[in-house]
Amino acid sequence: MNPIGQPPPDGYLARYEAAAARDPMAGLGLLAGWLRAEWRPLFAELRAHRPVLVTPAFTVVTRFADVTEMLSREQIFTVGAYTPRLEAALGGPVMLSRDATAINWREKGLMQVMLAPEDVPRVRDLAGKIADEALDAAAPRGRIEAVGELFRHVPLRVCAEYFGFPGPDARTMSRWSRAVITDVTANLAGDPALRAASVRAGEEMMAYLRALLADRRAALASGQDPPPQDVFGRLLRTALPAELGFDDERLVINAATLLLGFLENAAGSMVHLVGQILGSPRVRAEAAAAAGDPDPDRFDAHVWEALRFDPFLKLIARVCEREHVLAAGTPHETTVPAGSLVLAAVASAMFDEGAVTEPATFRLDRPDHVRLHFGHGPHACVGAHPGAAVVCEVTRRLLRRPGLRLLPPPEGAVVRDRDVFPDRFVLGLGAPGEKGM
Repeated sequence: MNPIGQPPPDGYLARYEAAAARDPMAGLGLLAGWLRAEWRPLFAELRAHRPVLVTPAFTVVTRFADVTEMLSREQIFTVGAYTPRLEAALGGPVMLSRDATAINWREKGLMQVMLAPEDVPRVRDLAGKIADEALDAAAPRGRIEAVGELFRHVPLRVCAEYFGFPGPDARTMSRWSRAVITDVTANLAGDPALRAASVRAGEEMMAYLRALLADRRAALASGQDPPPQDVFGRLLRTALPAELGFDDERLVINAATLLLGFLENAAGSMVHLVGQILGSPRVRAEAAAAAGDPDPDRFDAHVWEALRFDPFLKLIARVCEREHVLAAGTPHETTVPAGSLVLAAVASAMFDEGAVTEPATFRLDRPDHVRLHFGHGPHACVGAHPGAAVVCEVTRRLLRRPGLRLLPPPEGAVVRDRDVFPDRFVLGLGAPGEKGM
């Protein structure tokens, strides 16, 4: 057994440090590649031997206690990595990109009220109806391109019918979302073309929302039709105090975050969890049986456990505003430098043997607090309730289909944009009336 803190001589850490000693950029390149393609064994070694790894470009935090501490300390580990990019796209301050500020405090509370947990049954029924329509249309072909026809299609329709943000058309909405979120989360090198595309998409989206607001306000004033019961309508009808900064621009910026916080995460998560479920005959059989139960809650634990094994969101970026010690009082105590980019490895934390019982076993009885799919702390997902309803119900309707199966590559391979965002995932479906496979 290696002494505490000493990595195995042929492990990831040893290879990284040897490469970095010759050329720091080469070492970082190795580490970046492993974070994409070999994250599970890499994180296991880091948890055991270097739970807080400081590099010249970023720090990776891998144990559950340190990850949750990081995500809870909003004044030390801030969302400053996202702020300029998101606010450049939307043209003003955004609740999601502000820490411990009046805007964050007020508008997070406002959106928690607007996205009421009481809406979950309605949202779930809506998502299930749209999913079944898409699956019915695809069934005669024996195939479904799940990303475009299901995993993005359903959230975009939910955005239109529940959020009240239909967009000019689904293709434009999808383009807006992808352009902004690519710059915010995947443009670590600061590519100016990606930044410009995000700003253009944000300007188009904000112009559309301002026009939508004017149209909806005029329709409400006319009294000709009953006001629609969607989130945008709630925002419009709520008397918000102007002296606290609420005006039409704040309203449309918060409406924009409904799309940006929802589409890419929901679609990516469904690709990952469906691949996990279908990749294991035992898990697939148990999930399919639960999907057929009249009580949808019986199925949901399969979703969150499958997503724990392969989360779409594996790392959450923060900026360390002032020097801070993580893993304090342990043999792995590490000082995180002020001003550094810090990556909270939630994918690793959910496999931490010190916090998660039998992490390598697929179990449905795990407590909610060990699952970090919606983040943790002050920036945990505001739309977790409707988001969870959509992800669970679309997956449940899919698992009820006869003949559902993974297809061999290249047809069944997941095709990604920038190695991050799934763009294509073809699944096999049986013909109507065919027994499940």
